Amino acid sequence: MRPRSVPLLLLSGLFLPLIAPAQTPQAAPPTTPPAQAPYTLHIPVNEISLTFHAAEANGKPLTHLTTRDLTLSDNGKAQNHIVLLQSFEDLPIRAGFLFDISNSMLGEVEFNRSIIRTYASRLLRKGYDRAFVELFDTEPLVTQGWTDDDSLIAIGAAKVQAREDHLPATAIFDTLYATCRDQWKPDPDAPTGNFILVFTDGIDDASHAYLSEAVDMCQRTRTAIYAVVNNRKSPFSAGQRTLEALVQQTGGRLFFNPQGHEILEDLEIMEAEQRNQCRLVYKPSNFKADSSFHRIKLQCSVPGARITIRSGYYAFARP
Repeated sequence: MRPRSVPLLLLSGLFLPLIAPAQTPQAAPPTTPPAQAPYTLHIPVNEISLTFHAAEANGKPLTHLTTRDLTLSDNGKAQNHIVLLQSFEDLPIRAGFLFDISNSMLGEVEFNRSIIRTYASRLLRKGYDRAFVELFDTEPLVTQGWTDDDSLIAIGAAKVQAREDHLPATAIFDTLYATCRDQWKPDPDAPTGNFILVFTDGIDDASHAYLSEAVDMCQRTRTAIYAVVNNRKSPFSAGQRTLEALVQQTGGRLFFNPQGHEILEDLEIMEAEQRNQCRLVYKPSNFKADSSFHRIKLQCSVPGARITIRSGYYAFARP
C-alpha cells in the first residue's frame, strides 16, 4: 500500500491544517497488515470525504492523479475548495458477505455460496485481507466473524440457512446500517478497501431505517455496497431499483445473474475498484446540514479515464 497525499490551497490562499503526524499505533492483530500511512486526517463537519476509483480505458488503475486532472461539481455547482487528494494502491480488503434468507431468496442460497467460495479461494489474501459472513431477514446474524481463512469463510457460508424463528419479512436498510456501524471502525492511519457484497432481491418490507440513513452510515465508514441479483435486469422490479440506488449512492455496482466465467470477472472488477482508490476531501460551497441529497459529479481530463464514485451524499449533521 503506497499512499500519496497532495495538500492544496484554499481559494483564500491559506493552507488548511487538516493533517497532523500520526501517533504511535498500538499493536495490530496478526491478520492486520502494519499501517503505512504517515498522516492522520481529521474531517470537519462541513467537509466531504469522497473515495473513488479511477481507471484507464484498458482497466488499469490511475493512481497518480492531481487536482489539475479533476473537475468536481456538487448539485451542479463547480467546487474549488478541494483541500486534499490522496492515492492508494493495493489496499487490504475488508469485506462483508451478506445473505438475504427471506423466502424469496432461500432457493438461491447454494448458488450464492459458490460465489463466496470463489472469492475467498481466488482473491482473498491470507494475512492481508479479512472478511466476515452474515445472514439476515429482519435481524442480522454473523455466521463467521472477521477472518483471513478462506476455509472458515466457506464454513460460515455453509451455515447460512433459514432460522427457526424466521419471520416472513426483510429489513435490508436496518441490516446495512447496523452492519456498517458495528463491523467497521474507521482508522485513517490504516486505509482499507471496505465493501459489502449482498445477495438479495432488494425487497425491504420491515426496516425502521430509511435508505438515506443506511447510505449515510455506509458513507461514514467508507463502505461500498455491491449486490448480486439472481435474475436478469428488469425495469419493472422495485427491488432492483432499490438496489440500484444503494450501489450508486455508495460507489458500488449491481451484478445481474452472473453465470460461468462472468462470476470471476465480476468479482475481479469489484476487487480492482476496492484495492486501488483515491480519496478527495472538499469543502462544499454554502453547505447546510438540511438532510437533502447532494448529487456529485467528478470528471477526469485524462483521455479514456473512467471514474467510479458514489452518486452523492445526504447532508446530515455530523455528531
